[in-house]
Amino acid sequence: MLSTYTYDCLKRLFFTIGILIVYRIGVSIPIPGINVNIIHQFFHMHTNHNGFLNFLDIFSGGALNRMSIFSIGVVPYINSSIVINLIQGAHIMPYLDKLSTEGEHGRKRLNQITRYLTLLLGIVQSIFLLIAIKRIPTPLGTLLITNPSISWHVLVIITLVTGSMFVMWSGEQITEYGICNGISLIILIGIIERFPNSFYAIVRLITQKTYSSLLLLVSIVVIMFISVIYIETAQRKIPIHYTKKFIEYEPYNDQRSFLPIRIDQSGVMAIVFTISILSIPLTIAQLFPKISVCGHLISQPIINFNIKTNAYYNIVYTCLVIFFCYFYNSISFNPSDIAQYMKKCGGFIPGIRSGASTRCYIKHIIDRLTLVGAIFVSFISLGPNYLKKFFHLPYLFSGTALLITISVTLDIIARFESYFIMRNYENFITNSENIMKGKGIKKQDNKFIINYNKNQ
Repeated sequence: MLSTYTYDCLKRLFFTIGILIVYRIGVSIPIPGINVNIIHQFFHMHTNHNGFLNFLDIFSGGALNRMSIFSIGVVPYINSSIVINLIQGAHIMPYLDKLSTEGEHGRKRLNQITRYLTLLLGIVQSIFLLIAIKRIPTPLGTLLITNPSISWHVLVIITLVTGSMFVMWSGEQITEYGICNGISLIILIGIIERFPNSFYAIVRLITQKTYSSLLLLVSIVVIMFISVIYIETAQRKIPIHYTKKFIEYEPYNDQRSFLPIRIDQSGVMAIVFTISILSIPLTIAQLFPKISVCGHLISQPIINFNIKTNAYYNIVYTCLVIFFCYFYNSISFNPSDIAQYMKKCGGFIPGIRSGASTRCYIKHIIDRLTLVGAIFVSFISLGPNYLKKFFHLPYLFSGTALLITISVTLDIIARFESYFIMRNYENFITNSENIMKGKGIKKQDNKFIINYNKNQ
């Protein structure tokens, strides 16, 4: 017979699978009135050269190149979440700061605000996506849109916004009733869909009998996977001691703890910001190829600059990733608040004075770890581009996809471990109660007392 936690775990697993099946069905449903073949050819030609298109296609789960009803996917929700987090971190709106301190009620209110902002951004992004679609070049005699009427434009915008809101709702349902963060899992499923392309490239290497190249490629990919797992789980543990306390007139010794600081605090957020900034001029150049400044066409120089193996592009890319890593950490991890909270709780770092000295010490450690994490994230993000060029591969996983895949997988493993721990804890409590009943011990008011038999 299944225990309570095993049954709950299986229930969450099957619920998650059901939601993902519905999502993948929606990804395969195209928007009516659009020639999907032309869209697919355009993405096939430009995805490897346009990081922004690749970024949008990853976060839409492959729905964008199919021009399905889920084309904008979770992008509006991600953007709205980033905006809310940035406003909270910068303390621009006191109302949001107040909500963050009101517990469960404040969290629900923040989620509601995020949903409203998602709806607004979904409308804006749907309009811009529709404008971009209409500017895609088509072969002579081929229509991209069969009936570009006003009602059709309204229908497409409503369809895209509704699909985005449904994807957001599905992710929230998975988060609440499933096995892990739903939005991250939806993105992961879209990334896994691309794995067959990489597998096909490896098979092509085998058919060409380039076994040495294959062994080198597999070795590099394995090393990259291991290094990403190590960096994503690596922490710098700052020891913290708490002063002696007296509880119910019983002295307790100094309590020791630690402050964990991850090497990669920002995760993929810095890459998201960087790709968004660099891809704005590239997207404009591709949509408006005849744009000029002072009589000179600038579209082709912009496209040449954004070649992934261009040294100047990589330098600018790395600098932006480092900048956004520091920027994101500065608003999400405040050393002043940590130092103040430690001082209030009677905690201190051995050898460091409380207050300003603690703040400077924590900030110094965060700055060094952020630099290491930013350089590593840049290397992982740019490395697959050189692998594709060196091994002449038509497709290989992107660094962003690799980071998302490993982080979400680690989160799923951690969730399952917590379920198993709860199950073992339940068994431990049950066995302990049985033992105590056999020895005449019972639990009362959080204290164990002896149940003496008055007849003895």
